[in-house]
Amino acid sequence: MLLLNIFMSFLKVGLFSFGGGYVMLPLIEKEVIRTNAWLTYNEFIDIIAIAEMTPGPIAINLATFVGFRVGGIPGALASTLGVVLPSFVIILIIARFLQKFYKLPLVQAAFKGLRPAVIALISLAAITIIQSTVTLEDLRSVFIALGSFLLLSLTRLNPILIIMAAGVAGFILYG
Repeated sequence: MLLLNIFMSFLKVGLFSFGGGYVMLPLIEKEVIRTNAWLTYNEFIDIIAIAEMTPGPIAINLATFVGFRVGGIPGALASTLGVVLPSFVIILIIARFLQKFYKLPLVQAAFKGLRPAVIALISLAAITIIQSTVTLEDLRSVFIALGSFLLLSLTRLNPILIIMAAGVAGFILYG
């Protein structure tokens, strides 16, 4: 029953997310924390950090890590299959028909409407993560977040180096 619940939860996320992994974060958070209470908020944030650092799409990584945490290897397989299956089927259908219909004004209008919604979902995910990890009571987290943001914005440093530097800063400031 747990594996079916994991699969169905991530199938729902995969079905109702349009725009990629960051758009899925609020939906995954709702399923994993509020609906099913599989993880605490802090555990979820830690898994997001791991999913970000791991090669591959964040939504698939996140689903796999959550599924593993909740149901071991079978849970990881169920969550990954659930989150990927809708996209796989939809892409097959779209690939078949989009070339014929992409230039139609109605299709173009639909895509123009979807873009702002995707931006809103990504923004919500960012705000949610910021609120849970960067607090004014803990100025060290503000320092690490602001320093990372500035390095990413103002330099051409590889994001992996910035993630490693943030880990070192965390070790120094919290260790």
